[in-house]
Amino acid sequence: MITFIIGLAILFVGAALYGKFCEKVFGPDDRKTPAYTKQDGVDYVPMREWKNSLINLLNIAGTGPILGPIQGILFGPIAFITIPIGNIIGGAMHDYFSGMICLRDGGTQMPDMIRKYSNKGVYTIYQIFCSLLLLLVGAVFIYTPGDIAATQVFGFDGAVDSVSTWVIYGVIFVYYLIATVFPIDAIIGRIYPIFGAILLFSAVGVFIGVFAMGFPLVEIWDDWNVAAFAYGDYFNANHFIPIFFITVACGILSGFHSTQTAIISRTMKSEKQGRMTFYNMMVVEGFIAMVWAAGAMGVYNLGLQAADASLATSTIGVVCKYILGPVGGVIALLGVIVLPITSGDTALRALRLAIADAFHLDQKSAKKRLGLAAIIFVLVAAILVFAKSNADGFNILWRYFAWSNQSLSLFAFLAITVWMFETGRNKYAWMPLIPGAWYAFVTVTYIANAKIGFNIPWIGAYIIGIAAAVAYVAVLVWYGKKRTAMKAKKAEK
Repeated sequence: MITFIIGLAILFVGAALYGKFCEKVFGPDDRKTPAYTKQDGVDYVPMREWKNSLINLLNIAGTGPILGPIQGILFGPIAFITIPIGNIIGGAMHDYFSGMICLRDGGTQMPDMIRKYSNKGVYTIYQIFCSLLLLLVGAVFIYTPGDIAATQVFGFDGAVDSVSTWVIYGVIFVYYLIATVFPIDAIIGRIYPIFGAILLFSAVGVFIGVFAMGFPLVEIWDDWNVAAFAYGDYFNANHFIPIFFITVACGILSGFHSTQTAIISRTMKSEKQGRMTFYNMMVVEGFIAMVWAAGAMGVYNLGLQAADASLATSTIGVVCKYILGPVGGVIALLGVIVLPITSGDTALRALRLAIADAFHLDQKSAKKRLGLAAIIFVLVAAILVFAKSNADGFNILWRYFAWSNQSLSLFAFLAITVWMFETGRNKYAWMPLIPGAWYAFVTVTYIANAKIGFNIPWIGAYIIGIAAAVAYVAVLVWYGKKRTAMKAKKAEK
């Protein structure tokens, strides 16, 4: 329990210090935001700070900060230290600068940010990569909440040939379509406060229960191999680096988040709200990840649930119902279901906006928004049918989702780095370069070794990963300096 408390202290104290530092580096001011200068009643809509913060939290926090930590805690108590450190210097910083740069540049979406701070080739790759990821997010965040609702709330079997399974999927689909097409304040802005209350009950309830019930958590300085599960052996056998950092995405770092902060950049009343809306909401997601890691380890050590990564979904139900009882457990499960649903809807909204911006498609009328959304939803439905019908379909879907999610962050770090150089903040370029280099190493090493990738032995994969990280930093520093020099020459003319 002490290691868990230390991790929480790192998270909140680190957030207070590094969050303030990030704000100082960016320098928010009192200029008019796009919510006012481009107000259109659909996507550019001024909203209150608390509502923007809540919407952003629900947008970014899918099943990642729950399923990821439940699987990641199998690596042992090191997760309680790794999650907060990664969150503070990686994920929260990533979310803050992505959102704030899009805000200052007129409420642009991430593809436009990448296009502005890189080149046509990188932009094209990003556009394809991002579109595929958002499609995967939409499918994953129908599949996981749908199955949890079917099996653990309604008591159905969740089988592919059960009508109940597809009815539940269909209900989520309809909500996604409504949230994707209608003005942001008409649906999302109204219903999210309710979802937020359920989420708060779920996260805080589990957090209190961990302490109230004295969950037996392994300390980092103790023997990690306990009677219930050999965490130490699992750590040694499963390549903590890079597997842990792919498994635990949301909570530490998620490239998907940049697509969501960009949406909120269009509804903020002031740049000075950015720290709370972007940085601190990612910290809250880190807290959710820590809570579920602790809850999972507790039920594993009590023998209430087998410590098995493939049983992560069922572990959610055990944690909720053991801590909060039958009624409270169901409410907490609803909170878990809310998380992915409120990420999936805005993932597809972000995809619609990105495609519309890229091809200059008018989205002012509901009919035109519905036409574009229909194409997107057909593709999501096809992915969902494959994942549900194929015996290993969801595992394949989740692996690609997790890897592509982390890989997408490299583009955001690239743009943030170049922005640092172009705006005279090159002495702070280390802020995005450090996590960027780390995740270049992690993602390249993982895909080089993985069966869904190139299946290269670990030694070779690590060498390739190191080379990728070095090249990533070298190229970005060179390109950043080049862009700075070009900008200086234009200024002279």
